[in-house]
Amino acid sequence: MRLGPRSIAALALTSATGLAAFAWPLLAGRGSGLAHSQDAPWLFAALLPLLLAVAVATVSDTGLDAKAVAMLGVLAAAGAALRPLGAGTAGLEPMFFLMVLSGRVLGPGFGFVLGAVSMFAGALLTGGVGPWMPFQMLSMGWVSMGAGLLPGAATLRGRRELLLLAAYGAVSALLYGLVMNMQGWPYIAGLGSGLSFVPGDPVHENLARYGAYVVATSLGWDVPRALLTVVLTATLGGTVLRALRRATRRAAFDASGAFAAPPERDGTGDDRARPRA
Repeated sequence: MRLGPRSIAALALTSATGLAAFAWPLLAGRGSGLAHSQDAPWLFAALLPLLLAVAVATVSDTGLDAKAVAMLGVLAAAGAALRPLGAGTAGLEPMFFLMVLSGRVLGPGFGFVLGAVSMFAGALLTGGVGPWMPFQMLSMGWVSMGAGLLPGAATLRGRRELLLLAAYGAVSALLYGLVMNMQGWPYIAGLGSGLSFVPGDPVHENLARYGAYVVATSLGWDVPRALLTVVLTATLGGTVLRALRRATRRAAFDASGAFAAPPERDGTGDDRARPRA
């Protein structure tokens, strides 16, 4: 499913909003009151219409219909059902590989909405609702969107495609942890250590502390997540990709309707077609 001008504009606006939400503490001055418990509800309120805008723009650009909405619901439910299987234990989160494969087959616009909706449904299912939820929705949306932007969507198949998706899955799983840490690091690491965020300090100094914080705290979760995504993609990826592509072909998202020509009249009021000589 291609990206049209409306989809590109909606995705760009949503991603810019997300980047601003993640990064603004780096630009905050000393003495700033930093707490995502205060800004997260506003981000969530802004995210919902932005997600709707991405979905509507994708429908407008590609002509998707109720069948696409049904597939979105089925895949989002599957992604949400996979989330409790790992529950974040040691970073083992099997939903990542499904989001990567779905984004690959269904395109970046559809993938972004799917990733965000799956994370939202998973949070409701596991009770993981909190200030971090809108940030998780954005991050997972970016993971699925990135898979849809990988090259060779129409031509690359077989082992080479699985290798590409496995490599992307590993990188995106690591980047997901890197980005999500930014959501909490300025607020939970304020212990006056060398890993703490210091409001008002130069950005490069805070980023150096942030790198040390990631290595010391979350890398032990991010690496198992990446490894599990690679293993599931290598073992189940071919089957899942074929099933998703078969479903999209049967749904005929790209088919256009056509009306049959009316039957010829023979002058007697009979609407049956005249016999051909």
